[in-house]
Amino acid sequence: MQTALPRTHSLPPNPHTMRPADSPTITSITSVPVYVYAIVFASLCVVWGLLWDIMWHMSIGRDGLFAPPHLVIYVGAVVSGLFSGYQILRLTLQKNNPERAGAVRFWGVFYAPLGAMFCVWGALAMLTSAPFDDWWHNTFGLDVQILTPPHTILAVGIMVLQFGAMVGVLAPQNQITQDSENQSTNRVLKILFAVAAGLVLCTLFTLLAETLTKSRSHQSTYYLFAAIIFPFFLLAVGRASKLRYPITVITAIYMLAMLIPNWVLPLFPATPRLGPIINPITHYQAFMFPVVLVVPGFFLDKLLHRFDNSANSRRINDWWLAVLAGVVFMIPLLAVQWPFGEFLHTSPNARNWFFLSESWSYSNDPDWKYRYAFAPYRLQTPAGFLMGFGKAILLAMVSARVGLFWGNWMKRVQR
Repeated sequence: MQTALPRTHSLPPNPHTMRPADSPTITSITSVPVYVYAIVFASLCVVWGLLWDIMWHMSIGRDGLFAPPHLVIYVGAVVSGLFSGYQILRLTLQKNNPERAGAVRFWGVFYAPLGAMFCVWGALAMLTSAPFDDWWHNTFGLDVQILTPPHTILAVGIMVLQFGAMVGVLAPQNQITQDSENQSTNRVLKILFAVAAGLVLCTLFTLLAETLTKSRSHQSTYYLFAAIIFPFFLLAVGRASKLRYPITVITAIYMLAMLIPNWVLPLFPATPRLGPIINPITHYQAFMFPVVLVVPGFFLDKLLHRFDNSANSRRINDWWLAVLAGVVFMIPLLAVQWPFGEFLHTSPNARNWFFLSESWSYSNDPDWKYRYAFAPYRLQTPAGFLMGFGKAILLAMVSARVGLFWGNWMKRVQR
């Protein structure tokens, strides 16, 4: 008896998966583009120039358009703008360039990686703020706060430039698959993304610095501001990164990037040039010791390992993950910063080169009675603090959820 062989039928093409023959495809990269190194270097220049500028104001006071810290910031803006601008012009003018397939078209004319476009816009905003800042100082004198109008324009430009640096690394990182032969390139891109993210975290901390001083570490408002910004950013970059412990590495890079100029500059002499000089100093005064985010960052990494691994049967949805992340971030933050803030503010052992607590602006009274003690208006009742800290946990949950949403977008960036 003869058995009939089954006939094979070819499936009709799926219109949702069809691609025109001439449709561009994004090809995996084989090496790190030079402009990626340039924009990450530019982000570092901007951060260290910004920290130097703050310490310049604390130690010297008078500056000008071409003060040394400003020049370092301008170098970052110029390097980022030139390398990103060249990338835009190259892909726009070379119509047959295969990299054009991985570019974004804007204004109907230009082609460029998304990161390059942000870097150019950020650089233009930063350079525009420079003459405005010079006029502001000549008109109103020394700044009494960080976010003056020209500094606000500068801050927006810096954040856009640094976001562009992050996205500029993300695109090639996401193009490389785990089974790709370009694993050495993959490792470099992982590290570059961690550096770019750590530098953005430096800027975020600097913008919040007036609310995160050691003298406020026993106030619930300290933790409220930390809850709004840090879970959002850390969960976003933690999800986008391909490192094993991304948040731990990124927060460690942030702390080093903050501390290196704070440790180095006070070794050099500086003399106030703008009155009133209430505290005569002879060397640069350090900015401040950063918030120790590496500890809550480590706990967030452990949380993601347990509940955010696609191969893990215990994976939970992002809403529940955000609830857990808010608690997992805030409890270790309180456990570290409450005693460490007290140590920095009150202990004689913190008044040294390493912990920076001896730093004091030339315009502040060195004999102020609350220089090394918590002022009564900085303290709360236990009930008042717990109420405020509970609100901070709720804010941290919301912040974490938004961060996870943003991280999902960053994982898909390939242009």
